[in-house]
Amino acid sequence: MKIALQRAIDRYLGIPACALLSAIARLRQAVARPAIPGAPRRILVILLSEMGSLVLAQPMFARLRERYPDAELHALLFARNREVLDLLAVMPASHVHTIDDRGLGGFAKDTLRALRTIRRLDFDVVIDCELFARVSAILAYLSGARIRVGFHRHTQEGLYRGSFMNRPVPYNPYRHLTVQLLTLAAAIDSRGMPAVKDEIVLPSGPMPQVPFDAAELREVADRLHADFPAIAGRRLVLLYPGGGILPIRAWPIEHYEKLARALLADGLAVAIIGMRDDRPLAARLVATLGDPLAIDLTGYTRTVRHLLALLHRADLLITNDGGPAQFAPLTSIHTIALFGPETPALYGPLGPRSHSLFIALPCAPCLTAYNHRRSPCDGDNQCLRRIAPETVLAKARALLAEVPGAGALAHTSGPS
Repeated sequence: MKIALQRAIDRYLGIPACALLSAIARLRQAVARPAIPGAPRRILVILLSEMGSLVLAQPMFARLRERYPDAELHALLFARNREVLDLLAVMPASHVHTIDDRGLGGFAKDTLRALRTIRRLDFDVVIDCELFARVSAILAYLSGARIRVGFHRHTQEGLYRGSFMNRPVPYNPYRHLTVQLLTLAAAIDSRGMPAVKDEIVLPSGPMPQVPFDAAELREVADRLHADFPAIAGRRLVLLYPGGGILPIRAWPIEHYEKLARALLADGLAVAIIGMRDDRPLAARLVATLGDPLAIDLTGYTRTVRHLLALLHRADLLITNDGGPAQFAPLTSIHTIALFGPETPALYGPLGPRSHSLFIALPCAPCLTAYNHRRSPCDGDNQCLRRIAPETVLAKARALLAEVPGAGALAHTSGPS
C-alpha cells in the first residue's frame, strides 16, 4: 500500500477503532494494571513497518531473552521485512508471524489470519513498538494478551491511539529509538508512573554481526568482478542516494556527483546502490560521471543478505538516512549517514563504525512521530543541502586512511 493510503486508514478508521476498544477495555478491566502470576510464558513483539527499526530493536530482543530466558519470544511484522528479522536470528523462524501489506485486500485477509494464530497462542505480554501507528495498537489489544506495553502520549499533544495499554510508556523524542525500545521491555514488570524510571543507556561496542563464511563472500565478490571487471582490485565506496518513500531525506544528487568525482580522482571505485526504483537516478549519475570505475548496482542485490555480503566487499558506505545505514552495523564496514529531516539523536545507526552528519537548523528535524513523518518543507531541504560535499569527502578520506584495504575481498585481482 502507498504511504498516503496507510496514513488515511490509520487516521479515519484507526481513531474510532481505538476509541471503541478503549471503551471496551474500561468496561472489562477490573484491575487497572494487572500483573502476571510468575514469569511470562510467551511474549509478542509488534514491529510492523520499518526494516531499519528491526536492527535498532536488536538490543531490546537481547534484553527480553536475558530477562525472561524461559519465555517464548514471537514477532509480528510486515512480510516484506521478515528477512531482516531472520538475519538477526533473535528467535526461531516459526515464531515470526507476518502480514502482507502490498494491497488493502491482502492486508485485511492476512491480518485476520495472523490474529487467529496469535489468539490461539495465548500470549501473556504484547509489546507494541510502533511509535504512534494505530493499527499496531489495535492488534496489540486484539491479541488478547493480559499485559499490553506500548507508547502513549500521556500529557503530550501527540497522536491519539486509545487508552487500553496497561503498561503505557511515554514517547520521548529526545532519546534514541533503541533506548525507547529497551524502555518498553523494562515496562513489563513496572508498577510506577511513568512506567520506567530507571536509567537506560545505549549499548556500547559493535552490533552483533550477521555471520558469513569466506566462501560466500568470495562468491559474491567474484560475481561482482565478473559483472564489472574494471573495479576488480580497487577499493570500493558504495553510495546510496535514494530517498525511498520519503524523498525529502535525500542529499542532493549534485552533491553526490561532486563527491563521487573526488573519490574517483583518488583512484577509488564508486558503486551506486538502491532499489529498482532508484535505477533512473543511478543511471543519470553514472552517465554524468562517465568513468568505468563508477558503476550502477541499483537492483543488483537480490536479498538483504546479498547486500550485507556486498558491504563486506566495500571499504566505505555513504548513505542517506534509510535502510542501508541501519544494515551496515551488521557488518564491519564504516558508514557515513546523512541526516536532516530526521535526527541521528533518535535514529542514528549504532556502533563505533557508524558516523552521522547532521546540521541542526531551526526546522530540523521535521519528520516526527507526531506528524506521521509528513514534513512541512517545500522541498528545499536546506538541512541536507548545507552538508557540503567537501565535509563528507574529508570524513570519507579520514575513514579510508584509518582502515586501509578494509574491504574483505577488495584486492583479489586487477590493478592496485
